[in-house]
Amino acid sequence: MEKTLQGVGVSHGVAIGPVRHMSTAVLVPPAAQIPAEQAPREQARARQAVEAVAADLQARGNLAGGQAQAVLEAQALMALDPELMADVQRRITVGSSAARAVYDAIAAYQALLAAAGDYLAGRVADLDDVRTRIVARLLGVPMPGVPDSDEPYVLLARDLAPADTALLDPSLVLGFVTEEGGPTSHSAILARAMGVPAVVALPGATALGEDVVVAVDGSTGEVLVAPSEERQQELRRLAEERRAALAASSGPGTTSDGHRVPLLANVGGPADVAAALEAGAEGVGLFRTEFLFLDDSATAPSEERQLAAYREVLEAFPEGRVVVRVLDAGADKPLDFLTPVQEPNPALGVRGLRALLDHPGVLQTQLRALARAAEGLPVHLEVMAPMVADRVEARAFAQACRAAGLRARAGAMVEIPAAALRARSILQEVEFISLGTNDLAQYAFAADRQLGSVARFQDPWQPALLDLVAAAAEAARTTGQGCGVCGEAAADPMLACVLVGLGVTSLSMGAAALPFVRTALSHHTLAQCERAAAAARAVDTAEEARAAAHSVLSGE
Repeated sequence: MEKTLQGVGVSHGVAIGPVRHMSTAVLVPPAAQIPAEQAPREQARARQAVEAVAADLQARGNLAGGQAQAVLEAQALMALDPELMADVQRRITVGSSAARAVYDAIAAYQALLAAAGDYLAGRVADLDDVRTRIVARLLGVPMPGVPDSDEPYVLLARDLAPADTALLDPSLVLGFVTEEGGPTSHSAILARAMGVPAVVALPGATALGEDVVVAVDGSTGEVLVAPSEERQQELRRLAEERRAALAASSGPGTTSDGHRVPLLANVGGPADVAAALEAGAEGVGLFRTEFLFLDDSATAPSEERQLAAYREVLEAFPEGRVVVRVLDAGADKPLDFLTPVQEPNPALGVRGLRALLDHPGVLQTQLRALARAAEGLPVHLEVMAPMVADRVEARAFAQACRAAGLRARAGAMVEIPAAALRARSILQEVEFISLGTNDLAQYAFAADRQLGSVARFQDPWQPALLDLVAAAAEAARTTGQGCGVCGEAAADPMLACVLVGLGVTSLSMGAAALPFVRTALSHHTLAQCERAAAAARAVDTAEEARAAAHSVLSGE
C-alpha cells in the first residue's frame, strides 16, 4: 500500500526505483587466544592490513577528488594513527589475533572519541567503516559495501561511509536513503557534490523490503513507498519539467526584479573547479584549503606546493571573485603540527583561527602563498578566517594579512553565535563576513552536526538560526559591507530566497545546487523574499518556518 515517510532532504532531485540494501554485516572476530610464537606474524599482518586499507582509502579519495578526497584522506589518517597501532600491537602481544586486536583497539579508540565531546563523537561512525575494512581484510572475507546490481536502484542504509559514498556510480545509484546522518553529515555533503538525490535521518528506512519501489524527493525529504504507476508517471513528469527549467537557467543570480545576488561555488581544491564552471558559478565563495594539509598531518605543506594549488583555482576565474578560507583545523580535523593532542572538548577548544594564531608561521606561509598565487591575475581575491569569535581575533587576522603583503580583502567567517551578535564590531576590523551556517547551527543549538538523533536542530530553517543570520546581515548593511552565506543553507532554493530577504548579499554552495538556486531566485522579487523571511522568523519551529515561507513565495 502506498505510504509517505518523512526524512530530511539533503540533495535535490527525484529518484524512483527499486530498493537495494547496503550490506551492513558487523564483523566480530573470535576472541580465542593465540600462541605466543604467533604474535610476531600477527603483528606484521595487522600492520599490513592497516596500511593496505589506508592506501585504499587514499586511492578512493584520489579517484573521487574534491570534498570526497579530503574526507577519505582524513579516514586514512585515522587508520594510521600511531597510538592506535601501538594498542593493536600490545593486544597481540598478550594473546589476541590480529583481527581481534584491531576490533578491540578501535572500539576503545571510539569510546575515547565519544567521551571527548560532540564534535569528535561524530567521527565514531567513520571509524566503524575503517574497522570493518581492516577486519574484513584480515579475515579474508568480502567487505560490506554497495551492492552489486546491473539495474539502477535506490540505495538504503543505516548510514553510508564516506568511502562508499564517494565512489557511488550515479548511473546505477538513482538516490539513497539513510536512517542516520543530518543535513551537514559527510554523506549529505558528498551527495550534493555528486548531484544524487538523498534523504537522511529517516526512521525505519532499513526496514523497507528489498526490491520495493520508492520515490525519493531530495528537496522535501519525502520517501513515497510503493507509489502507483500513475503516481510514478506524475512524479517523473514533474521531475522532467524541473530538469528542463534548470537546463534553461543561466547567467548571474538575480531576483525577478533585477536585484543582484552573486551565486558562487564551494570548492575543496582544483578538482572541483570544472563542475563549478559548468554550473555557471560566478566565482568561489568558499575555497576550503584543508585538502593540502590533510595529506600529511605531521608537517605543513611547503609554500611552493600551496602556491601551485591556489594558482590553479585562481586562474579558473579570471575577473571573478574567489574567497579563500585559510586552514580550518582542529576538532574533527586534527593536525599533529598545529592542534593540541588532547583537549576536554576539541569543538570548544583551539581550532580554526585560534590554532593559526598559536602557530603564526603556518598562517604566514599560507598567506604568502596566496599573495604570490594572485600576482599578475585579474581575479578578485578575498581571504577569510574560520571560527572568528570577536573583534580581537578579527583584528589579529587582518594584521596578519597585512604583514604577509597580501593585497586582498580580509574577512571573517561567522560560525559562532557571539560573532553574529557582534558582527558590527567585527566589521570594524575586516571588510566582509561570511556565514558558515553548519557550525553556526551546531553552536547555537549545542547539537553535533554529525548526529542523526539531533538532526532537527541542524535544520537551517530553525527560526533562531535565521535570527542570527538576520543580525549579521543587518550589521553588514549598516556598515556598507558584504555578508555572504557559504554554509549548506545556501543550497536550499527556497531558503536561498529567505536568506536574500534577510539581507544576505551573496550565496555560495556545492556546484550541483547552483541551477536550482538560480531558478528559484529568478521567480521571485526582492520584496517577496523579504516577506518570506519575515514570515519564517515569526514562527517557532523549522517546519512552521518552511511552511510560512512557502506560503509567501507560492502566493497561497
